[in-house]
Formats: sequence, structure tokens, C-alpha cells
Amino acid sequence: MNFLTAQWKNLIMANYVINPEHLKKHLPTGTELDYWNGNCYISLVGFLFKDTKVLGFRIPRHTDFEEVNLRFYVKRFENGAWKRGVVFIQEIVPKRAITFVANTFYKENYRTLFMQHQNELEAEVLKVGYSWENQKKTNYISVNAYDFKSPLEEGSEAEFIMEHYFGYTKHNEHETYEYEVKHPKWEQYYIKNFEIQVDFENTYGNDFAFLNDVKPVSVFLAEGSEIKVQNKRKLPHHDIS
Repeated sequence: MNFLTAQWKNLIMANYVINPEHLKKHLPTGTELDYWNGNCYISLVGFLFKDTKVLGFRIPRHTDFEEVNLRFYVKRFENGAWKRGVVFIQEIVPKRAITFVANTFYKENYRTLFMQHQNELEAEVLKVGYSWENQKKTNYISVNAYDFKSPLEEGSEAEFIMEHYFGYTKHNEHETYEYEVKHPKWEQYYIKNFEIQVDFENTYGNDFAFLNDVKPVSVFLAEGSEIKVQNKRKLPHHDIS
């Protein structure tokens, strides 16, 4: 049974190449860092949840909302094949009930903050943005993109960033949780320009203060699709030893 179904729409992905040493302490047991062209990535991602259902039910006033997360990329070998997944440093949403459910049942690191979004089409330019308030500071990520979509190029950086279908959570040094996120392959919009104003230290702590001085190597905007989150499990000890 699906734990969660929703539409994920207008995903902004700002991608930074970093030293993998910054992520070692956050790496869930049983996984290893995933690289593209020899580079280790971390991404700031903002998007909209639409028509959200938990265990098939809509929660009143909790179906449509923003999320911004900081994530990095991992892989795990199982049954002769690699599973490619993401690990979330933190996920910000504006709904306390969403935070409670995700932290309690999915062992995630959700946080509730005041959030807003922009989604406008003007003169064939799509304007998308997400903002959040933290300790009286406004943080935001926004893009202007041309209003036409293209498929992901095989083997491209955009495909690497978008094509990860598992989530891994480090519950502690010995417990890792895995879940699957199912969705069709996304299409992307071409970015005209972008603006990022984020205090990473203020939002994510000292471990990620260095991102205040790093520029993204790429920014993508994906159309998104319906998604399904399912098959949550704790990895068996023999798989993570």
C-alpha cells in the first residue's frame, strides 16, 4: 500500500559540487556516496506538494503546501543491482502535522517554518520561487524559465540529479531506513536566470555554513508529476554491516 501519494510540481534544484568529507557523518549505514563525473553533489530543492494523501486519505488543509529540502545523493547495492537514492539533511514545510507524521513514522528530519511560493506565467516566462522565514530572516530560491519543456538527456547532469528513486534515512549509527519513490521520468524547463538568497548556517547549522560561500554549478526546473511513496523498511543488519 502507498504510504503517501501526491503531485510534486515545479521542482527547483540548485546543485553544488562539494568535498565529500562534508557528508561522511550524515551517510546512512549501508549506503555510499553517488557521484556524477567524479563530483559529489548536494542540492537545495524547492517544490509544491499538491493533492497529498496519506494512506489514501486527504487531511483537511494539508493537501497543498510548499517544501524546501537540502539533500545529497547515495547508492546501495542489492540483489545484483544498484539502487540510487537521496538522503535529506532537513526538509522544511509549513504544516506542523506533516512534520509530525514524517518525523514519527518515516524517521525524517522535518521542520515547520512559515513558507510562501510564487508560480506565475508572464510573457512566456515561468516565474517560480519558494521562501521561508527562520529567526526573522527571509530565505528564498527563485528561477525564471522559458515556458517549454524538454526530456532529460541520457547521462546528463540533470538526469543524475532527478533520477533517484529511493530515500535513505540515518536513524542512528546502526539503523538505516529505506523507502521507494515512484514517478515517471520528468521533463525540465530551460532556465533563463535564477536568484538564491539563503543563509545555510542559519537554516541547516554549522556543518553547512560553508555553502554560504559556494555558488551552484547548475540550477534546474522540473515539471514534476504524480509520485507514490511506498515500501518503507528498516534495512536488515546483514545488509548494513
